[in-house]
Amino acid sequence: MNRPEYLVIITGLSGSGKSYVQSSLEDLGFYCCDNLPIHLIEAFLEEVAAHENATRVGIVVDVRTHDFASVFPNFYRERIQKLIPNVVLIFLEATDEVLARRYSETRRPHPLANNLPIIEAIQTEREALTEVKSLANLVLDTSQFSVHELKAEVVRRFGLPSYTPSMLVTIISFGFKFSLPYNLDLLFDVRFLPNPHFVERLRPKTGLDPEVIEYLKQQREYEPFYAKLLDFVTYLLPGYQREMKSYLTIGIGCTGGKHRSVAIAQRLGADIESRGYSVEIVHRDFKR
Repeated sequence: MNRPEYLVIITGLSGSGKSYVQSSLEDLGFYCCDNLPIHLIEAFLEEVAAHENATRVGIVVDVRTHDFASVFPNFYRERIQKLIPNVVLIFLEATDEVLARRYSETRRPHPLANNLPIIEAIQTEREALTEVKSLANLVLDTSQFSVHELKAEVVRRFGLPSYTPSMLVTIISFGFKFSLPYNLDLLFDVRFLPNPHFVERLRPKTGLDPEVIEYLKQQREYEPFYAKLLDFVTYLLPGYQREMKSYLTIGIGCTGGKHRSVAIAQRLGADIESRGYSVEIVHRDFKR
């Protein structure tokens, strides 16, 4: 049969991030298919091998296919590995608690749940896939991964040598009294600057207003601090990009997330963007 030059098979526990790995491979130019029944895999590979631009293929297979846990191991050993020498099997997993939380957040049913509590369904699937996991070339525990970090890991492992992903820099202004944002790579606390909140005419305004920006510029600490901040961040950015990081998240925090952090985040975003980076600015708390 015709066959692709390179095949990545993605499997693992439900809720562990298989769809994110698939979409990341698609971004790298892989021809992908999700939830392919085992008995159709060979026909699918023969079909896509005829496509000029489908030399690298990704397939997601898991317990949504009937009898997957019992049928797939032997099929993989006896058919796939013999047909396609360049095959990689990725197994994704996460802790029971993380998987349960993900299902709670999405409100989607676990494929093995039926009438089982979610934790029991997860444990049942984990035990059933023990042999499948033992065949994997790569096992990834995604418990601590954000979707951005998972994509970066896929790019690092499966991107072509000439592939250079663009990096999106997200700058989040926030108030410490409302908790830290999740998954920050860099965090800067600007609460040492005088707080416009205590200036009555500035209290209802935000760091986007010219009056607040001018007030901050009048503080003797502000410009020296900002110059050092910009120099530090712009020094780091090329290093993160060399490490193929697709997303970098910077947190700028003040007490309420309305004045100081907003003004600095907005200015930092504009300066980083002027240096050729893609930038997203999020003011999480400034309307509270």
